[in-house]
Amino acid sequence: MAAAAGGSREERWTLAGATALVTGGSKGIGHAIVEELAGFGARVHTCARNAAELEECRRRWAEDGLVVTVSVCDVSVRTDRERLMDTVKATFGGKLDILVNNAGQCTFKNATECTSDDYARLMATNLESCYHLSQLAHPLLLASGSGGSVVHISSVAGFIGLPALTIYSMTKGAMNQLTRSLATEWARDGIRVNCVAPGGIKTDISRDETIDPELVKKEMALLPMGRIGEPEEVASMVAFLCMPAASYMSGQVICVDGGRTIA
Repeated sequence: MAAAAGGSREERWTLAGATALVTGGSKGIGHAIVEELAGFGARVHTCARNAAELEECRRRWAEDGLVVTVSVCDVSVRTDRERLMDTVKATFGGKLDILVNNAGQCTFKNATECTSDDYARLMATNLESCYHLSQLAHPLLLASGSGGSVVHISSVAGFIGLPALTIYSMTKGAMNQLTRSLATEWARDGIRVNCVAPGGIKTDISRDETIDPELVKKEMALLPMGRIGEPEEVASMVAFLCMPAASYMSGQVICVDGGRTIA
């Protein structure tokens, strides 16, 4: 995969020959990202905690002709993350072109009701995993020799204040800053680091029955586009950031939110 945007249009807008790791790919935004990257020609490895769901996804992807391998991993566990990267290293011959840190969890609780376990779990799953997997991937991205691309999946909650999402918002705000810091540090290695911050998207989280319906109604009223987004609308931005066409983009946090952050 070329590091720069020179060459023909076909060369700039393709992921043919690229290798990618996408965490949390069995459902929601992660699932859409796996399909988008693989559809543009990348070989993708993805992980999730549920082995049965993961295998069912792998079977469907194979039927569709997408090159995707899978392994079980709980990204909140350090040893699981190390095992995952060992698997990726073996699968792709010690090289990696793309890392997408997508896996995450959300807890809808008022700040005064959150426990130390809530805090530890969300920090480990959303933020620590993002940082550690980026560290582990760095030598594989370097070995690709073509300029690697890292994309974190953040949230508009990292920009705006939302009730009942204090810890989640903290993890996403930190992820936004991690993006800028890594982009600055790794530019000399030819590795680009960007972040996509979705707004309301049709996923399992958006259907969580613990969410206050009144809060949902208020959020919808603030959306200039008047609807929540589809996972594929996030995945297309991720794919672009991984392509040679985006070779001069790094350190950016891009909101895909129907205009929520400008409302």
